[in-house]
Amino acid sequence: MEFTQLLTVTNVKIMKILVIYYERMFEMNKVEVKDFKSCLKPMPDILVSCKGENGEVNALAVGYAGNCSYDPPMVMVGIVPSRYSYHMIKETGEFVVNLVPESLREKYGYLGSKSRRDEDKLVKVDVSYKEGLKVKAPILLDCPVNIECTVVDSIMTGSHEMFIGKVEYIHADENLLDDNGNIDYSKINLLKFR
Repeated sequence: MEFTQLLTVTNVKIMKILVIYYERMFEMNKVEVKDFKSCLKPMPDILVSCKGENGEVNALAVGYAGNCSYDPPMVMVGIVPSRYSYHMIKETGEFVVNLVPESLREKYGYLGSKSRRDEDKLVKVDVSYKEGLKVKAPILLDCPVNIECTVVDSIMTGSHEMFIGKVEYIHADENLLDDNGNIDYSKINLLKFR
């Protein structure tokens, strides 16, 4: 056998050994994750605010949210049908995504654990808000970024209905914008609840 053939055969054997080694190493370091909710983190913990046709306003904590289209810009939020806000969004087709700063951790927890059926949560925890510019749903003034949305579609995915919202207007605290007018997320200490 010539030297180049021997080298090729040796290289192939070494590569096979390395592949087997890395496959075994990979298998040994992988275990099954039992809790699906923990596998796609970090996801933003947000407050979704809405306004019913009767004029009631509400906000609820939402853990399922994200961008779903850049052109046109759209976001989606997942809401359990038993939630009070679910029906408000269904009837009006509007909501606002509010990014939550760490400083609102306590209010976020309260808004996520109480129902508007029982009390006016926004009054109870002194949340400041005003009506959006493009939608009637309120923007929460203590949140650094507010994304006004109109529902363009929704889909039941099991436990949640995913509302797909076309972004109508984005508000941000002025001090958070970079020189190009984009949000500089390094300037925001967003809530990391989970």
